[in-house]
Amino acid sequence: MKKLFLVGALALFGAMNAQTFGLKAGMNVASLSNMSGSTSKISFYAGALMNAPLAQNFSIQPELLYNAKGAKESGGSGTLNLDYLSVPVMFQYNALPNLYLEAGPEFSFLLSANMKGGGETVSIKDSTNSFDFGIGLGAGYFFTPQIGLTARYVAGMTDIAKDNAGGDKIKNNVFQVGLAYKFVK
Repeated sequence: MKKLFLVGALALFGAMNAQTFGLKAGMNVASLSNMSGSTSKISFYAGALMNAPLAQNFSIQPELLYNAKGAKESGGSGTLNLDYLSVPVMFQYNALPNLYLEAGPEFSFLLSANMKGGGETVSIKDSTNSFDFGIGLGAGYFFTPQIGLTARYVAGMTDIAKDNAGGDKIKNNVFQVGLAYKFVK
């Protein structure tokens, strides 16, 4: 039992030393499903990442992101702004030395929810769910060991409306493209 504990501790220590930290930021193309009269909204995301190898070609990458989501009113000037603190946990497969594919859950916590239009901004945070869950699929390519281009689509799984009785679920959908920078030793 002591040997098994020692081997596990050494493996954990090795994995902790192999982890890489970094920053990422980019553009969101956000939309809401089942919300008639709405179109995509361009916004942004930014935050930090930690990448830890699990095996030779596999790693896990938790992130902490500020994530601006929402939608625009089609043909009008109204905008729904949903700001989240998002925690994606991506499982990555290194298909090539510089190219990875990823998939995993995203847990988002509502920071603010505002409807903007006609020169006014109204908070709708009380009628918006404070938690949003999504599934992400993406890819990334690192041009150098530090700098890479990332792309991800996150499909929302939960209803953003708090008391949506009998209506279709309104879900966040976001396509993200951006840059990542890793602090390589």
